[in-house]
Amino acid sequence: AVTHGRGPLLIIAGAGTGKTKVITHRIAWLIAAKRARPDEILAVTFTEKAANEMEERVDRLIPYSTAFVEISTFNSFGERVLRNYALDLGFPSDFRLLDDVEQAVFVRANLFRLPLRYYRPLSSPTRHIQELLGAIKKLKQEDVTPEEYLAHARKLEAAGGGPADREAALKQREMAEVYAAYDELLRKDGKIDFEDQVRLAARLFRDRPAVLAEFQKKYKYILVDEFQDTNYVQFELLKMLARRHRNLTVVGDDDQSIFRFRGASLSNILNFQKTYPKAKAVVLTANYRS
Repeated sequence: AVTHGRGPLLIIAGAGTGKTKVITHRIAWLIAAKRARPDEILAVTFTEKAANEMEERVDRLIPYSTAFVEISTFNSFGERVLRNYALDLGFPSDFRLLDDVEQAVFVRANLFRLPLRYYRPLSSPTRHIQELLGAIKKLKQEDVTPEEYLAHARKLEAAGGGPADREAALKQREMAEVYAAYDELLRKDGKIDFEDQVRLAARLFRDRPAVLAEFQKKYKYILVDEFQDTNYVQFELLKMLARRHRNLTVVGDDDQSIFRFRGASLSNILNFQKTYPKAKAVVLTANYRS
């Protein structure tokens, strides 16, 4: 797993089998074997704590290299990309990132600017805020644009059906319109939410091939820890970044996903070999922790 050469690599590893150790030793090996310079390597994981731990381990293996190896979370990487190319997406470079609480406050403050009917009961106008934000979060994780969702809702409306079908279609249409209005309000206010960090970076790469080419050229090797916790748009981002060199290493446990509540998609592990049919697969089974 550590000394795999070029091409995609899938490492399936259970708890305590050394997932992070494999990633850090592979980074060190790539540098020591002169397969890549430190600044040509991108390693991503899910939490700041895990990223910091990875940095410390790599620094112990190859001192001073972590100043150049980019080790970060998906969201930190996405935000750095957006800070540099915000204008290409119609955002100011000093856009503000909203946390979950600020996001709910923002929706509450703009509640009557959103096209709400079914989801704004007169007796309690703010009752459905969390449900609306939950639905929008899932749509962004699945890389569904407001336009695509609206087109889907219109198809449901056109299909007709009984009273229950028509009501469901109206609810979908309202949700799509709210999603579009919410996105527009964020853009006008120069704000993004947590999911936008990755979704907008993916959109930037699709809309600006020259920008994507820069990143593809820069990162010869991409390594991902806890791959079972990635969602759909995160995998799409990885595929775009790795398209040129195809040196994508992912490490995951097919039996645990701790971020399912955030839209983690275990199917990404199952789809990895469909996306890269010639990928090498390595299975780590010995548990060194217990």
